[in-house]
This record gives sequence, C-alpha cells and structure tokens, in this order.
Amino acid sequence: MIKLARYLKPYIGMLLCAVVLLLVQAICDLALPDYMADIVNTGVMSGDRNFILKTGVVMILVTLLGTTASVTVGYFAALIAASVARDLRLDIFKKVSSFSNAEFDQFSTASLITRTTNDISQVQNVLVMMVRLVFYAPILGVGGIIKAISSSASMSWVIGVAVICLVGVIMVLFSIVMPKFKLVQKLVDRLNLVTRENIEGMLVIRAFNTQRFEEARLDRANSDLTSTNLFVNRVMAMMMPAMMLIMNLVTVIIVWVGAKQVSSFNMDIGDMMAYMQYAIQIIMAFLMMSMMFIMVPRASVSAERVAEVLATELSILDEEKPAEFGKEFDSTIEFRNVSFCYPGGQDNVLHNLSFTARAGETTAIIGSTGSGKSTLVNLALRFYDVTSGQILIDGKDVRSVSRKSLRKKIGYVPQKSSLFSGTIKSNLYYADKNSTMDNIEKAAFVAQATEFISSKEDGYDSIIAQGGTNVSGGQKQRLSIARALVKNAPIYIFDDSFSALDLKTDRKLREALRRETGESTILLVAQRVGTIMDAEQIIVLDNGYIVGLGTHSELLKSCEVYQQIAYSQLSEEELSR
Repeated sequence: MIKLARYLKPYIGMLLCAVVLLLVQAICDLALPDYMADIVNTGVMSGDRNFILKTGVVMILVTLLGTTASVTVGYFAALIAASVARDLRLDIFKKVSSFSNAEFDQFSTASLITRTTNDISQVQNVLVMMVRLVFYAPILGVGGIIKAISSSASMSWVIGVAVICLVGVIMVLFSIVMPKFKLVQKLVDRLNLVTRENIEGMLVIRAFNTQRFEEARLDRANSDLTSTNLFVNRVMAMMMPAMMLIMNLVTVIIVWVGAKQVSSFNMDIGDMMAYMQYAIQIIMAFLMMSMMFIMVPRASVSAERVAEVLATELSILDEEKPAEFGKEFDSTIEFRNVSFCYPGGQDNVLHNLSFTARAGETTAIIGSTGSGKSTLVNLALRFYDVTSGQILIDGKDVRSVSRKSLRKKIGYVPQKSSLFSGTIKSNLYYADKNSTMDNIEKAAFVAQATEFISSKEDGYDSIIAQGGTNVSGGQKQRLSIARALVKNAPIYIFDDSFSALDLKTDRKLREALRRETGESTILLVAQRVGTIMDAEQIIVLDNGYIVGLGTHSELLKSCEVYQQIAYSQLSEEELSR
C-alpha cells in the first residue's frame, strides 16, 4: 500500500477535509453519552421537563451534525478511492502498452488482467474503508477510554480487560489468515488462466474430446480458490461473535459493578449508563479496526502485485535524444553481424546474421520450425533488442531512433492475425485513422478481400467479433494484410501471413502486392516455397544460422536445406517454372 501512496497526493486536500469531518463526527458521538447522563441525573431525577427538552434538542442537533459529517466523509472516501483506482488502471495500461516481448514473458495475460481489475478493486475497497475508519476508529476508541475513565476511574479495569481481549482476538485471527490472503490472489490468477485457455481453445478441446479433462482442471483451480476463501471467511466470521461476546460481557460487568456503586451512592445512574455507552463505543472502535485488519492484508497483497507491474523496468527504451529519419527516407534494412539471445536464455537463437534487404525488393525468409524466422523480424520492429550487432534502417541503428518513428515506417502483419471488435471498416482504419475510403477499398482489393467483404450484407460496416471469431482464418489474414497496406508504409513485414490462403489467392495477392508496393522494402517470412519463389532474395535459416542466401534458382543448386524444403513441397516441374 505504501508503494502506491503517491497516487493519493492529488487528493490531499480532500483527505484533510475528511479528517476534519471525522474529528467532528467523533466529537459528536463522544458527546452524546454525557448529554444522556445529564438528562437522567438532572432532568429525570428532578422531574425538570424543560431541561430534558432543551438537552434533547441539543442531542438532536449534535446527531444531525455528526450524521452530516459522516455522509460527507463517505462521499469524499468514494470519490478518492474511485479516482485512485482510475489513475492506477490508466497507469497500468500505459505501462503494459510500453512492454516489450521480454516483459510480457514475465507476466501472463491472465495475471495482467487480474492485476488491472480484481487487484485494483481490492485497493479501491480498502481505500474507502481507510478514509472512513482509519482516523475515526482510533479517535473514537481513545476518546471513549478517556471519557470512560473520567466518568468512573474505579471501573477502568473493566475497559482494560476488554481492550486486552479485543487486541488478543485480532492478533490471533490476523496471524492465521495473513498467509492465506497472499495465496488467494495467486489462485485467482490460476483460475483466470485456466478459464481463458478453455475459452480460447474450445474448438481444440471439442475436437479431441477432452471436455472432462478440462472440466476437472478448472474444477481443481476453482476448488482450490473456494476452499482458501472458505477458510479465510470462516476464520474471520469468528471475529464478530467474539466481539459481540466481549461487548455483552463488558455490559453485564458494568451493570453488575455499577449497580453496586449506585446502591452505595458512589455513582449516579446516568454516569453508569454513560459509562456503558463509552464501553460500547470502545468495542465498536476495535470492531471497525478489525474490519480494517480483514481487508488490509488482502489489499496489501493486491497493492504489491499492482506495484510490481508499475515498477517493472523496461528492457527496451528510447534514447533521451533519439535520431530522426531524414526526409529522403531510404527503406533499405541491413542486418550487420546480428546475434540474439532471449532474456534469461543461455544460448543465442540467432548467430552472426548479415544481409541487406534493399528498397523495392522482396527479401524472403524460410526455414524449419524454430529456426528463428519470426525472431529475426521481431528484432527489426524492436520487439526485442539485438544481443550483439546492428540493424540499420535508412543508415541508422534502429536503437538510436524512437520506437514510434521506427514503427511508423513499417506495415506489419503478425503470424497470428489479430482483429478488434468493431466493423471491417474500423479495423482497416486502425492503421491510419486519417485514411480515405478510396485508400481503404484499394488496400482491400490488393489483399484479395473485396469479394468476401462485398458478399456481406453490410459490406465494410459488417460487424467483426472480438478476435475476429466470426470470420475464417483466410479472411482474417486478408483483412490483416489490408490493414497493413492502408498505412502505405515504405517497409512491410509479413510474418507467415499467407499460410491460411489457398494457392490461387496466394498467387493473386502476391502479384497485386508487387504492383502496389514496388518501391517498398518487403520482408516476407513463409513456410511455403511457392510463396517466395519470385522473391529477389531468399534467406534460408537453420538453427539460427544463415545457411543459404540467393534467388530461388541459385538456392536450388547450392543450398541443401532449401532443396529439402522445396522438394518436400513441390515437384521438380513446379520448381523449375
């Protein structure tokens, strides 16, 4: 919680107002037993009705003042807590948006969602309670003890015993549940992870008839969370009965001891009743503090998890004064002795790569699964930084320019096509919100998406579900390609973006791309030889090494790895075209 205290700074004024109002509320609550004692001792005993009425009116006014203060404090508490939660969510979103792939390797998607929602909600709830109770309860408790002792010092031992019992109960319960509070949030992460995997992989689960297995996996995660929550709630449920037992016992003792003192004329009846009220106020103050002890441990765990995200150091940062690309931009990409090792890894996955992707040409990258193809293009986009060597664009090291200006020059189609909830049009405008409709339609035409878009009743206004689940894999890929083309970028990176297309559509799309992106540099990662045969330059990767570089015909003669890939996919007649 302390780590997030800086988020309260903008609301210090409101907090100070709340503290003043809490002080007013506590004073009002502590004053009422005295007025009640005066009514009994002076008004009732003497039969002075005017005194009773005047004191009663004063008590009503004091009660109204305390109630007004309480309501105002509640408003301030809700406003401060909601504002802090809003600021935290915004900062976490900004932080996560600036993460590179290395940071995403530290946190699972399910964990980040839990931290942004459930954890911040825990912090928000405890802030409301803290603003309302963290000052009020101690003032009420300490004030009650002082007033009780001043009313009857001879019965102060009753208050002392009650306080010791209350503190003992709170400490015992606190020591039992604290470890479980730390476990709860991890179990929420686990449940979110399993649920997310099941929803996203539902088709695979059904295809392999593993519903029972997944139900059992979810049930284990759910049962673990349920049993832990039940344990915590059962333990904490003991607090209220224990507090009420102590309060009732204290009341009985006060009546028993007080009655003897009243009968011996050492105490007035009103003072005994006031003493009883002070004792109840003291116990209520400890009850409020115990509620804080219930919420603070879990909220502190949540706060630490939120702070962990905010405190994560970024592995990829822009320089303080980044270089700028020139007006005459040269889209040539040069890899110069590039090696790369994943953060935390021991061995390089790319080894001393050197090649140049020239402007106006297509440089294709092919290789077996795990050879480093996607890693290579991720380095060009600065999703990771090279371990050694340089990547130069327009003659500048990509690390010397800002990530924003670098990515502004690149149209990127990822290996896993991703669409956002909205319409076809809104997804295509995502690349350039200022693009014209003519440019949108042209990009869709080049990506071979016009036919299926026009076949839909609403055309470009057709709804796209979250993740593009209501379109086929091929349609999703074509829309992703069209979105990149809307950008009219000098560099295009296609990371195995044609895999879901049939051969006819693949060929037509590549022909259209060649016409429309003739001056751009294209990096094309592919698994199919047919997709890259016409590329001006083909790079063959094997276990992170370049084992072949040249045109299709050159590699067929000189590169054994390329020959194996090519002959496993196409006939000799098809390869010789």
